[in-house]
Amino acid sequence: MSRIHAVLLALPVLAVAAGPCAAASLSSPQQRDALPLQIAQSTPTVIIAPSAPPPVRAEVVPPPPTGESTTFIWQQGHWAWTGTNWVWVAGQYVTPPAAKVVWDPGHWVQQSDGTWKWVDGQWRASSG
Repeated sequence: MSRIHAVLLALPVLAVAAGPCAAASLSSPQQRDALPLQIAQSTPTVIIAPSAPPPVRAEVVPPPPTGESTTFIWQQGHWAWTGTNWVWVAGQYVTPPAAKVVWDPGHWVQQSDGTWKWVDGQWRASSG
C-alpha cells in the first residue's frame, strides 16, 4: 500500500460523519442571504476506499422542523468509509448558507485503479 493510501485510509470517520459542509449560524435571514457562497463551502476531504460502497439505503424523509422562519434543505444519507469498514451517515435537514442555492449531494466515484473516491457535496446557485 502506498503511503498516501495509508494516510487516506487512516482518516477518522468523524470527518466524514460531520458532513461536507457546515451551515453558518447567522442571526437573521438577511445576514445568511448576504453570505458569499464560497465562504460556506469547505475544503474537500479526500477519502479513498478499496471497495464499492454498499447500496444506498432508502430513507424516509421526515417533515422539516417547524416553528421557525428558516428554510431547510434535506441532505440525503450516504455511506462513509472509516478506513476499515463502511458506516451509514443518516440524512439530515440543514440551513442553506445563502438564498437561492441548491445542494448537490456527495457521491462515490470508481477510479481507474478500482478504488472508490468520495466527491464532496456542494452548494451551488440555483438556476431559477
